[in-house]
Amino acid sequence: MSWPGRRPPLRFATQALLVQVAVLLLILGLGFALVAYMLHAELEKQYEERALAVARSVAADAEIVRDVAAHDRSGDVQERAEAARRRAGVLFVVVADDHGIRYSHPDADRLGQRVSTAPEALSGHEVVTFETGTLGPSARGKVPLLTATGQVVGQVSVGIAAGEVSRRIGDLLRPAAGFTGVALALGVVASAGLARRLKRQTLGLEPTDLADLLREREAVLHGIDEGVLAVDPAGRVTICNDAAARLIGGRPLLGAPAADAGLPSGLRTLLSERTKARGVLVATEDRMLVVTAAPVRRGDRDLGHVLTLRDRTDLDAMARELDVVRALSDALRAQAHEYTNRLHTLSGLLSLGHRDEAVAYLRELADDPLATEYGDGGRLRDPYIRGLLAAKTAVASERGVDLRLSADSFVPAQLKAPLDVVTILGNLVDNATAAAQAGSRRPAWVEVSLVSEADVLHMVVVDSGDGVPAEAVDRLFDQDFTTAADDARPHGVGLALARRLTLRHCGELALTRASGTDCGAVFVTRLPNAITRGDA
Repeated sequence: MSWPGRRPPLRFATQALLVQVAVLLLILGLGFALVAYMLHAELEKQYEERALAVARSVAADAEIVRDVAAHDRSGDVQERAEAARRRAGVLFVVVADDHGIRYSHPDADRLGQRVSTAPEALSGHEVVTFETGTLGPSARGKVPLLTATGQVVGQVSVGIAAGEVSRRIGDLLRPAAGFTGVALALGVVASAGLARRLKRQTLGLEPTDLADLLREREAVLHGIDEGVLAVDPAGRVTICNDAAARLIGGRPLLGAPAADAGLPSGLRTLLSERTKARGVLVATEDRMLVVTAAPVRRGDRDLGHVLTLRDRTDLDAMARELDVVRALSDALRAQAHEYTNRLHTLSGLLSLGHRDEAVAYLRELADDPLATEYGDGGRLRDPYIRGLLAAKTAVASERGVDLRLSADSFVPAQLKAPLDVVTILGNLVDNATAAAQAGSRRPAWVEVSLVSEADVLHMVVVDSGDGVPAEAVDRLFDQDFTTAADDARPHGVGLALARRLTLRHCGELALTRASGTDCGAVFVTRLPNAITRGDA
């Protein structure tokens, strides 16, 4: 809520820019001040040393030492001192005796007067200092005048004007000030660019907005039953909520490329294609997922891709159970229709007195495998398999395909997981029937072999079709891949589902032969622990 007359708060990017500029000003200002202080101290020391060197050279003049020791004020000391001052370019060269009385000075009126500062060099030691005298502040060097015997007879004081030190400091600091200004300008430009980049990366949102979005994101992602999986524009995994991790069988490493995150192939395909999709079926190791894919954009900027995952496993299980019930119902209707036809045939033969023909017809029925295999006395004791094959036989017959059971088939016990076995076998038979119908061989046929070995069920499905193309063999079990040319019905799910269910039971499903001269494709399935021990 904004109060009337109250200025709105600065945006976060503007605050960041101002803080960075303030920090730059503080750091550069302190750095410049420190450099100026150290430079001033160093120059003072250098000028003091220079003054001391000039003082030493004057104190080494034997004539000056002799005249001062003899208290000779005839003016020769003044001339020699002034000549040395002009040669060295210093402010003054003052020679004084052991009482501090001047023998030389740039101002001749001050000759014969006592020096204005303490004559510390009369103690016999050299002195460097920064003092203020009659000629103003200066850097000074003081050296004692010593005779040959080492007696102190006076001192030499040399000074360099403080203004010269200040001018030299100014000459040195001007380039430093220019460099500091350029650095400040570059820093401000870089800070402005960083603030602009920060604003672009946060999509113009303020920290409070980002905090609200984060809270809403956590509440939504972890409060829904649907899985959410997202990648950034570079294809790296950025979001995987708990539901998605449960549905895909594990949480991928955030920040890893989607291609290397261990995702199911169907999800990898959707993420790599970056297209909008709805209701796509993707099979994982133990689940069937319905996936919705959508790109995420803000304006014209690509923010990544999001997948929404919904579990359809329970629904598929109920659908498969319904298919089995429908198959049994169809089988019962087919058997009832078949038995009615047989009874009518026998009744007609007997009513017409064709007793021998009726007996031959009964013998033919007894020798026909398909006439008896789907009854309780046949070689297939499981009702689910009998019902499925009876229904598939009727469907295949309508499509002009002869579905037959191999002579070596024998399943003397019932199934432990009938829904999964019926789903696997039904998909294989449906694909084989479609391939036989579309193939060039006539008559078209499909042969099913079912053999139990202890608790292991072996299933072989062979068709008379043209086989599987060589380029499709490696992708035959991939999700959404199909060799069917008819796009009016969904394809690419049956074999992937059959492979997934087989792997769930630690079994094997493989295409052992893609095509041959006498038949088309041959699919072999091995399902361990699928048969109950003992007869049904």
